Amino acid sequence: MATASKAVRPHFGGQEPNFRVVTLLEPAKKEMILYLEKEHQKQPIDHVPTRYARIEVIVKGSRDENQLFELIVDLCSDQVVKKQHHKGKHSYIDSGYMQAVEKACLADERVQAEILTLNLPPEATVVVEAWAYATDGMNDMAERLTMCWFYMRLLDNPDANYYAYPLDICAEVSENLQVCKIYRLPTKPSERINDEKRPYDRRKMHSTASSEYHPELRPTPRTTTKPYQVVQPDGPSFQVDGQHVSWEKWSFRVGFNYREGLTLHDTRYDGRSLFYRLSQSEMFVPYGDPRAPYARKAAFDLGNDGAGINANNLQLGCDCLGTIKYFNAHHNTPSGEPLKMPNVVCCHEQDDGILWKHTNFRTKNPVVARSRILVLQTIITVSNYEYIFAWHFGQDASIVYEIRATGILSTVPTDLDVREKIAYGTVVAPGVLAPYHQHLFCLRIDPAIDGHANSLVVEESCPLPIDDPSIHNPFGIGYMTEQKMIEEEGGFDLDFTKNRTFKFVNEKKINGITGTPVGFKLVRRRSLSGGQVHHAIEWW
Repeated sequence: MATASKAVRPHFGGQEPNFRVVTLLEPAKKEMILYLEKEHQKQPIDHVPTRYARIEVIVKGSRDENQLFELIVDLCSDQVVKKQHHKGKHSYIDSGYMQAVEKACLADERVQAEILTLNLPPEATVVVEAWAYATDGMNDMAERLTMCWFYMRLLDNPDANYYAYPLDICAEVSENLQVCKIYRLPTKPSERINDEKRPYDRRKMHSTASSEYHPELRPTPRTTTKPYQVVQPDGPSFQVDGQHVSWEKWSFRVGFNYREGLTLHDTRYDGRSLFYRLSQSEMFVPYGDPRAPYARKAAFDLGNDGAGINANNLQLGCDCLGTIKYFNAHHNTPSGEPLKMPNVVCCHEQDDGILWKHTNFRTKNPVVARSRILVLQTIITVSNYEYIFAWHFGQDASIVYEIRATGILSTVPTDLDVREKIAYGTVVAPGVLAPYHQHLFCLRIDPAIDGHANSLVVEESCPLPIDDPSIHNPFGIGYMTEQKMIEEEGGFDLDFTKNRTFKFVNEKKINGITGTPVGFKLVRRRSLSGGQVHHAIEWW
């Protein structure tokens, strides 16, 4: 990172760039395939792919505007081989900038005057939370705007849950940290953005036991659970060599970057290639409250925020149990220096119940095998939410990508005396609405099923014809599966009436038992949004 940053600095006329990204540019797939094939065949490696770094920097233009540049650095020659100005584009959001937005917003005299009209309790502390200003693609801005949502904290503790007290003020802040709009939020279904100077309704205040999460702020927790110890006296069954992990018949390499977080490379089972690369490529969280400005709550938590940047330092005993191997990662400081991120990935084994069982009903003799899985886990915090991402590798050659959402709901204020039914949210506390929303997770899957000549197949279950004399199905109970090769890119619904599934197959490799191409099945989910709106996005 330091080498790449040093190569970039002379290209901006003495101006010190704000380094947003300094990361590895993965080698071209064609080069890597040749390298990996020789490695697995234990042949001499006569060519190592050139290492490149990809850098994003922000510098000031002639009118003091922010300009985003992307550069590619050859790490062998320490030379910049590409420099591109992305006009009208923005880099991801970083916590430092968002903190500056929050500070500027609270320091604005008009905002302070608006807060005074709320007549808040004397013990209240106002908290501003900055969000990206989402657009529908038709009204994109050349200058970045940031939404500022307001909350209050009633306890003199920085860990107090301010989401329990949303305020009905909203502000918009420009890229140069100027407040450009202040308005009041709708608190009824029929209400719209307004300028009404109404005070905070103190009937919304409630006990800490009903809304606080931190142990220091809650009643004493119950003590009904006994100690649960996960011990492996002989150590774990996996082996780690640098970034390479092997376990049972599995092998793969662990990667990590600022945007996607955990990535997996060259995944193999029993020596057979399965996937060239696996990662999560995006996470989209659209909110279903149609009232302005809530429609702008549409978070791209990887593209805008970054799973790697927001990764937690995982702690033994809570985040991960057992004998753990931790992987560190690095990001960069604004000056381009390496910034160590410790323990962002944990690798451990888990018991997974029964792998298989059979009892011979004649002899009454049971045979059972326990299942164990290898887990690669990372956890990120993006504002109010935590996301637990875990790759599970099974002894049955299965791969499961588990996602769990925890944390706290993003809340909005609602009127205590409202008589209208709120169709797009749930009231979770007095005067506090949690709008309906979805978490849409997009995986980037680069299959390599027994090689790289792979195809995508859609498979459906369908009944056998009952009135076709050439097909024997007299009772109408017969059914079969049909396969169709996907020839062009596109989106496909998950049709439960046909039990539709998708498979990555290698048509050149035939299973010796079934006589069909070897493959790996993909199971996915669907969106609930209307098909024509910009929230209704489904990725492959």
